Amino acid sequence: MYPRTDQPSLPVEGSVTPPPPAPPATEPTGAQADRPRPRWAAAPPAEVPPPSAPPVGEAATGPATGAGAAVPSGRPAVPQLPEGERQRLLDGAHHDPHSLLGAHRTRNGVLIRALRPFARGVTVRYRREGLELRAELTSEGDGLFAGLLPLREIPDYELLVRYDGTEHRTADPYRFLPALGELDLHLIREGRHEQLWRALGAHPMEHQGITGTRFTVWAPNARGVRVTGDFSCWDGTGFPMRSLGASGVWELFLPGLGPGTLYKFEICGPDGHRTTRADPMARRAECPPATASVVEMSSYRWQDSAWMAIRGERSSHTSPMSVYEVHLASWRPGLTYRQLAEELPRYVSDLGFTHVELMPVAEHPFGGSWGYQITGYYAPTARLGGPDDFRYLVDALHRQGIGVLMDWVPAHFPKDDWALARFDGTPCYEHPDPRRAEHPDWGTLEFDYGRNEVRNFLVANAVYWCEEFHIDGLRVDAVASMLYLDYSREEGQWSPNDQGGRENPDAVAFLQEMNATVYRRCPGVVTLAEESTAWNGVTRATHHTGPDGFGGLGFGFKWNMGWMHDSLVYMSKDPVHRTFHHNEMTFSMVYAYSENYLLPVSHDEVVHGKQALVSKMPGDWWQQRANQRAYLGYMWAHPGKQLLFMGQEFAQGAEWSEAEGPHWWLLDPAYSAAGDHRGMRDLVRELNGVYFATPALWQRDTDPGGFAWIEPHASDDNVFAFVRYDAAGTPLVVLCNFSPVVRHDYRIGVPGDVTAWAEALNTDDPAYGGSGISNHEPMKAESLPWHGLDASITPVLPPLATVWLRPK
Repeated sequence: MYPRTDQPSLPVEGSVTPPPPAPPATEPTGAQADRPRPRWAAAPPAEVPPPSAPPVGEAATGPATGAGAAVPSGRPAVPQLPEGERQRLLDGAHHDPHSLLGAHRTRNGVLIRALRPFARGVTVRYRREGLELRAELTSEGDGLFAGLLPLREIPDYELLVRYDGTEHRTADPYRFLPALGELDLHLIREGRHEQLWRALGAHPMEHQGITGTRFTVWAPNARGVRVTGDFSCWDGTGFPMRSLGASGVWELFLPGLGPGTLYKFEICGPDGHRTTRADPMARRAECPPATASVVEMSSYRWQDSAWMAIRGERSSHTSPMSVYEVHLASWRPGLTYRQLAEELPRYVSDLGFTHVELMPVAEHPFGGSWGYQITGYYAPTARLGGPDDFRYLVDALHRQGIGVLMDWVPAHFPKDDWALARFDGTPCYEHPDPRRAEHPDWGTLEFDYGRNEVRNFLVANAVYWCEEFHIDGLRVDAVASMLYLDYSREEGQWSPNDQGGRENPDAVAFLQEMNATVYRRCPGVVTLAEESTAWNGVTRATHHTGPDGFGGLGFGFKWNMGWMHDSLVYMSKDPVHRTFHHNEMTFSMVYAYSENYLLPVSHDEVVHGKQALVSKMPGDWWQQRANQRAYLGYMWAHPGKQLLFMGQEFAQGAEWSEAEGPHWWLLDPAYSAAGDHRGMRDLVRELNGVYFATPALWQRDTDPGGFAWIEPHASDDNVFAFVRYDAAGTPLVVLCNFSPVVRHDYRIGVPGDVTAWAEALNTDDPAYGGSGISNHEPMKAESLPWHGLDASITPVLPPLATVWLRPK
């Protein structure tokens, strides 16, 4: 390796000492004397005759006089590299540099060859029978140095590499056996390595008694691969990797390197073209726009054992789940992971949310993509800190009792020429058919889900975030674009599957494997699908086959995109026109139990001209806020879990911008009245508080018996009424009046076994900015059947408001 500024140079220790006579053949010496040789290395000769000792005071291989130098009489010549092998080595196109470099037994002794570009000289230092010996290697040109040691066996040795004015001492990388086991390689070939990050990438370790870093990368069609980095002045010539056979994996152990080292891989493709690539398995990356990978080793000690102990015992379907969606980089612009850990858990807990959902955290080059175009699937973005800093944030959320969901993007990846695209000079991670590789909407590439290693890369990545960072759930982005071969493609731009259909069976199999693996390995973790079509069985178990012949995809939840679209269309209409869109609010209950649903009002709904949630609402400013309050009350009461994007909890009127984040100044008392933006936030806090304390709102989300319409047909009044039941049958009545008209004595049927009803929540409360119309006293049920129920009450319905009534 080339000298680094943080490593002092080492002086040459004395002159060359003549070696003692060779030991008898029955006494092998050296660290590798009894180690098995790798199967791809040539076998040593059966017998090595003892060479004669060199003259006293002379290096073991004679004076360095250049390539092809004359050798003193009686001394064996250093074997020359065949020209083809030499050129492939220097070009970075050799599959087995360890067969040419390092130490090898020959009939005339031990041949040591090193490749050290720009070095002035290379000396071998080793010990023999208690004595330290040095042998100067002869320059062969182009940074190659070689020499013969008069030894029978390969000793433990190190190289003293001299540059201009410095000397660098290192173990020879090419004297080590592979640091990756046969089981790892077998699992990689099979696409079944569930902890792939432990096998591939850069790993600080001790190998054969030496501390360093093992570099491994999958590049199946490369002619050659080299490691380059800040340790080599970004010249990889001196560090070619060896191919580990049919696995497609390349490996090299570099002594002396550790955490913090910057590196990349120089890859020579099948056509001889060379590119420099970031490590697909890097667990840390440079902060963009820099693109190098960083050697990483975690030292974090988790403190969330109490959370992890109970997580696996909880059923997400029968537990409360109220999710606050966050873009970490813009929630409080400028804060690091650790600074966010001081503020975000406290804020989310104060508002009563049970979970946060983090927009993609994995490394991405363009901040404007919000993390949805990923280049570093195993590295948390360095914009906010290191991997252990991100662990600290997750830990802090868990200690506050907040679950952590994370957006995960296995649908596509960008075309940056230093990342995954044509990684080894051929379609590697992407599908080889351009019609299957090119994503028509985002200018990105789609993964080849039918390739074992690619599927393994993604499945292991899902497990990685859950096991290494204690993530509690993965929301899988753009599932529909994976499931359909003709997604956003015109006729002639796609090819059908083997049965002539439009479904992508490879993607189906991948999603099934991912879900099954995550649920098996990570108890308590939940997966959620952003799937915008009517695909059958998104949340059905993978072993249950549907009418389409496919098994269920195995997700825990599906984002209810239909509910989101229909309900926001209804709310955007002036109340006088809502009567014509009444069914758009009731239609969701037709299919509410076909899947396990989460109701999202996500970032996608408040950007790109769609307006912020409050700005979608009709009317003046009071009416807009009243509409949003009524809508949130309806949303929290509807079957299914719920998600709200940051900034919407206090009625921010402007669209979200990743450069600005939420407009926190709107909450300043000097700017707004108590019932304005702060009132909306107080309502969200109350919604979550009552929701969490009311099992009827979450305990039977996936059970049709937990919901019943009371009045679904009052389109002329813009009124909806329904009841929710918990596991014990305790009801909660929900009344929504999406008209600006106060409706007095509005008779509503109620379950007959309850004698009185009281308000549990009223979105028209003055504390939230409402008009203050409410049912102050408990209402006694009358024995007058109504709406098919045995009793009824006559509450007042506030304008543009939702009221929850509980048994008194």
